[in-house]
Amino acid sequence: MLEILPDVPQKRRRLPKWLKRPMPGPGMAYTSNTIEDLKLETVCESAKCPNQTECWSHRTATFMILGNVCTRPCGFCSVPKGKTETVELDEPERVAEAAERLGLEHVVITSVTRDDLPDGGADHFYECVLAVRERTGAAVEVLTPDFLGDKSAIARVVEASPDVFNHNTETVPRLYYRVRRNAEYQRTLDLLAYVKELSPNMPTKSGLMLGLGETIEEVLAVCADLRAVGCEMMTIGQYLQPTPAHLPVERFIPPEEFDLVGDEVRKLGFELVASGPFVRSSYHAGEMASVLSR
Repeated sequence: MLEILPDVPQKRRRLPKWLKRPMPGPGMAYTSNTIEDLKLETVCESAKCPNQTECWSHRTATFMILGNVCTRPCGFCSVPKGKTETVELDEPERVAEAAERLGLEHVVITSVTRDDLPDGGADHFYECVLAVRERTGAAVEVLTPDFLGDKSAIARVVEASPDVFNHNTETVPRLYYRVRRNAEYQRTLDLLAYVKELSPNMPTKSGLMLGLGETIEEVLAVCADLRAVGCEMMTIGQYLQPTPAHLPVERFIPPEEFDLVGDEVRKLGFELVASGPFVRSSYHAGEMASVLSR
């Protein structure tokens, strides 16, 4: 069982042996040079993803649009917060060129949260999806913020017909106040429900981080809520503290426990569940989506 631990600061914990990552492979430099040359941001770097070495070595990355500064102070995320940047109108073409250079067949596009923009950046998502598809023919998965629940913004992204619409739940409702400040649990459910209302056949996906003090009962309750709004795909991974200034890890969950959690979540009727210490929203996203499309 995933126990509830006290809500108190702890020293940064040493990583257990199952959380070691491989050394860089031959494709790492090519991916890095492509990203740098086209002046793009990736969530791999900004969020200090533990899978960056593996993914970049295989010439894949998750593009982060709308700048590198977020308007929300989430306690788990290392993306910078503060004064946001001007939206770059040529960014969709640069993302499309990067996808072409890397030879991607499944492109994941996410963003910082831009509550300062009238549409939260929804039209920019739309332009990026169309640009990538036109230039590469690749499948496109979006991982969006909640757009403050603005239905017109959600509809604009759906209008681009992404192959997967992903929006993360991140944690259980009890922990939202410190993990996802300025976000609302019901707003996340409503967003995913509205996507299904607009496009019933569009696959929807969400993700949770474990190790922040949640219980297995809370995790399963969240997953049941997600199934109730039609979500078909779940990712469940280990939260890792990106810097000492961020929320501490309350518990490292061993791989065998992730397997058990995944089994319980599958019983709720999800078509695809990825559960493991290194699982992230976009980790092996192409392989996951290809299974769903068969």
